[in-house]
Amino acid sequence: MIQLDHLTKRFGAKTAVDDISVTIQPGKVTGFLGPNGAGKSTTMRMIMGLDRPTHGQALINGKRYAEFRSPLTEVGALLDAKAIHTGRTAYAHLLSLAATHGIPKSRVHEVIGMTGLESVAGKRVGGFSLGMGQRLGIAAAMLGDPATLILDEPVNGLDPEGVLWVRQFARHLASQGRTVFLSSHLMSEMAQTADHIVVLGRGRVLADAPVDSILAAATRHAVRVRTPQPEQLARAVAGADVAVTGVEAQLLEITGLTAAQIGETAARDGIVLHELTPISASLEEAYLELTQDDVEYRTEVSR
Repeated sequence: MIQLDHLTKRFGAKTAVDDISVTIQPGKVTGFLGPNGAGKSTTMRMIMGLDRPTHGQALINGKRYAEFRSPLTEVGALLDAKAIHTGRTAYAHLLSLAATHGIPKSRVHEVIGMTGLESVAGKRVGGFSLGMGQRLGIAAAMLGDPATLILDEPVNGLDPEGVLWVRQFARHLASQGRTVFLSSHLMSEMAQTADHIVVLGRGRVLADAPVDSILAAATRHAVRVRTPQPEQLARAVAGADVAVTGVEAQLLEITGLTAAQIGETAARDGIVLHELTPISASLEEAYLELTQDDVEYRTEVSR
């Protein structure tokens, strides 16, 4: 469990993190989202004791990270995949970390196999791609078989197979009762990986809820309707709070009515329906709605 208790961090006149109180529960994958500059990396660094909070505290299972006698066996973290001596081989890097905690060589070989690094374990890290560096960082995080994992952008630079592996790996770790806290900018991936989401905007918590609750709270709710009689259906459902949009021939998107209401109206008027599908906002849409006023670097979207 990770507890953030009124966590605040100021850098001079700038408040990077402002009074965050959040509990990251074990047995779940908790996603950490927010625009660039929102304070995600700063928060993770404070959890790991790399930055000192101006106010409040970050606890892992009731302790500060610096209080653990054997930190690698308590917490595994990937905060910067490039923070590795480039002249060492992957095997030597992991072996040196293991030696600091009395972790046996057999475990080094286990995490190398776990992360798919067997073919490059003897190569110098300086020649690694970003994706291979990410795998090595995850191997280092898992070295002590910790109960808590903190991963900052773990899929950055990975190919589709690697992204799928991280998703399955994170969910497997959570199913074992571990605390898994990870950030990502890939909304589609987070939607498939996380059980719970924490969203930051300009250092403040904008949302702290299960994924389903965040999606349900988003404003976009529509029904996709496919019918050979689109004009008749549009007239039949017309109303003050109803919007009908033609997506393509014989396909409409209707807001303001439920799928049941549309189906009942079509049946009453003898209108044939080939599809009637409720549509909820995607996690990306819900996220953009939550953070629309908290984006530090805004650009115009070409249309």
